Amino acid sequence: MTSIGLPEGELYLVDYQPDWPELFEDEAHLIREACGDRLLLIEHIGSTSVRGLAAKPILDIMPLLANFEDGFELTPSMEALGYESSGEFGIEGRHYFAKGSPRTHHVHMYETGDSEAVRRLLFRDYLRTHSDVAGDYARLKRRLAEELTRTDHSEAKTDFIAEVLALAGYSGPES
Repeated sequence: MTSIGLPEGELYLVDYQPDWPELFEDEAHLIREACGDRLLLIEHIGSTSVRGLAAKPILDIMPLLANFEDGFELTPSMEALGYESSGEFGIEGRHYFAKGSPRTHHVHMYETGDSEAVRRLLFRDYLRTHSDVAGDYARLKRRLAEELTRTDHSEAKTDFIAEVLALAGYSGPES
């Protein structure tokens, strides 16, 4: 039995699951095989990538491309793996894909160096190396999950994420 999967329209968090890194590696391997050398790197992002952090049970995966246009050509390969493409899905410069019912994977494909990709990696890395801040984030997420809808939950984390990015030294454009 897998430790990932969130039914559509639901919002809840689960405790960190030790199989998440392995599940990421398995899926990243499938994506690498399907997409080939157009992918420069594949990163595990989001809360499931931070050991010990509570998360929605959906793996967030971030493949990085040499250029944004390559993502259009990779859409059929991603669809062959069971992903649904949603274009940029509200974030300029991103190719967004989702998989599973219940939802198991989100793929956020960016050009290497894209400011949003940089922000996601800085946030992840800061939480990985600052367990006290990761604990604060977990408490905020749990409180918000009890009080808000899924969309509102994401928006309500914006200030906290901006504070962490400032601590991490991010000075690029806001998103």
